[in-house]
Amino acid sequence: MRAARLIKMVLLLQSRPSMTAAELAEELEVSERTVTRDAQALSEAGVPVYAERGRAGGYRLIGGYRTRLTGLARSEAEALFLSGVPGALREMGLEDAASAARLKVSAALLPSLRDASRTAAQRFHLDAPSWFREPETPALLPAVADAVWDDRRLTARYRRSRDEVVRELEPYGLVLKAGTWYLCARVPDGGSFRVYRIDRFAAVEAGEERFVRDGEFDLPAFWAERAEQFARSLLRSEVVVRLSPRGVRALPHAVDAPAAREALAAAGPPDAEGWVTVRVPVESEEVAHAQLRGLGPEAEVLAPASLRAHFARDARRLAGLYPEGD
Repeated sequence: MRAARLIKMVLLLQSRPSMTAAELAEELEVSERTVTRDAQALSEAGVPVYAERGRAGGYRLIGGYRTRLTGLARSEAEALFLSGVPGALREMGLEDAASAARLKVSAALLPSLRDASRTAAQRFHLDAPSWFREPETPALLPAVADAVWDDRRLTARYRRSRDEVVRELEPYGLVLKAGTWYLCARVPDGGSFRVYRIDRFAAVEAGEERFVRDGEFDLPAFWAERAEQFARSLLRSEVVVRLSPRGVRALPHAVDAPAAREALAAAGPPDAEGWVTVRVPVESEEVAHAQLRGLGPEAEVLAPASLRAHFARDARRLAGLYPEGD
């Protein structure tokens, strides 16, 4: 433990011109007295740590000293590529590995480039959860993440509707979508790939047996395909709508955007009034009513008749609320 702390202290001093005892204590999560003892130990071991006294004092390395202890461990190298998603790293239990990796990279950079991580962080931040919901980290996420990193087979108890099922899985990858964590996994021995919501796992246990990954598996491509399939599976109904030019422009913002683009691409030419008739896939009549209502007078529902009748009732109620002459 102390050896790792001493190495980290050298890397910190190598990446900055000077640091106070309080700053080092905060970074190393120790007391200032421990920092003083560690600095003395480094000095006795031949590392030129120099202590400057006074209010503006601190610790620094002299003589352009540079350590060669900047090699990245595998876990640090893997975590480094996720350093742009700090919340996800923290939830998976990889925050310390990523911090060590960034520190080693910073220490290896030229002095003129050592503020690159700070300037980048000031210019880009990824906030994955969606609006108006409090993100919750699944309790079993770190255990699942460990199995993913180590390629270990996983025994999982999964809640499906009102039942629980036990699954043997080869955990290939994790996906964070709008604040919800998913596991992309394969059934052992060459089975199919499936997607599981991690907050529906009741229990997981990683075994000692490792699986051999399919070299052809592409996590981003797999997720994109499954996400599109899922979105399309929800669109079980269809409505026929007549749209004004303004309604055409607003349709992708009112309903599922890919469905809107597909409907508009298949539409015929505008009529004499400039209106276009389209067939839009929707989840249900109830959902279509809620979505198309936002288009107001820029959309006329032609079919199904039950949905058109619903909008007719809405129109009569609105006319009663806003009679002419008010």
